[in-house]
Amino acid sequence: MRKEYDVTALGELLIDFTENGSSGQGNPLLEANPGGAPCNVLAMLQKLGRKTAFIGKVGQDLFGSTLRETIEAVGINSEGLVMDKDVHTTLAFVHTFPDGDREFSFYRSPGADMMLRREEVLKEKIQASRIFHFGTLSFTHESVKEASEYAIQCAKEAGAWISFDPNLREPLWENLEEAKKAMEYGMECCDILKIADNELTFITGETDYDKGALYLKEKYQIPLVCVTLGKNGSRAYYKDWITAAEPFLQENTIETTGAGDTFTGCILDTVLEKGLEELTKEDLRQMLRFANAAAALITTKKGALKVMPEKVEIEQLLSGKG
Repeated sequence: MRKEYDVTALGELLIDFTENGSSGQGNPLLEANPGGAPCNVLAMLQKLGRKTAFIGKVGQDLFGSTLRETIEAVGINSEGLVMDKDVHTTLAFVHTFPDGDREFSFYRSPGADMMLRREEVLKEKIQASRIFHFGTLSFTHESVKEASEYAIQCAKEAGAWISFDPNLREPLWENLEEAKKAMEYGMECCDILKIADNELTFITGETDYDKGALYLKEKYQIPLVCVTLGKNGSRAYYKDWITAAEPFLQENTIETTGAGDTFTGCILDTVLEKGLEELTKEDLRQMLRFANAAAALITTKKGALKVMPEKVEIEQLLSGKG
């Protein structure tokens, strides 16, 4: 049966306040960027011609309305986005270091994204999707955890591939043991795991990334594991193969917000195109190079959701013309 959507994602949709210069009095100026990992992934997929839908919750406030308009403007179906008059949209303040790395402070006690309820999950969207994507931020509180588990169950019953990016944000967990449990649950469920080097060390204790990734792949029987290594590129673990690709480091990098999500969107695009059964070594190499190039381009822009790279930009960088 042909499915209406390529990817549906569930999770946080929020405002990232990022530094953007100083006022005349020397005070930092903050820019309100629409963000949240799941919709960043979907926005990249939209740029690649895919059809996507989002399930989540924002407040019935100025920021919530802005976020709804933003995801609709990039083509993401918003019928699964609930607007709640009783709770405010989640906010994050992002401090960017000179090398582009970031530190987050969240205003989320409560924030709308963590208040999504099971009965608000549009299961029809999930059932009509080839891939269902999620992360651990939708497991930090009981209500949204229950909603997420229900969504995953719907995806499994519908025969969708399940994609998981832990997207660990330590300040949002009262207890890091709970974060580990959420990561373990996600890995038990998923067919595609995208994990960052620091998250791999957090969950396995390994600083040898090949060892850590192979351990997770074997333990949880995950068909495709992709590890992002920041300035050292990325690796894919599939069947008995380890494939690596160099990064496309940019001199004009501003910040790394959304780089991992951009990467994930490109990985999912390859899976939609080629499937998960018969990927070749060349498929994996091309997949990583394309994803690395896209991730490099997003680091040259502020924010992520509204400014995902065009396919032609990525291809130009790959061909050495970027």
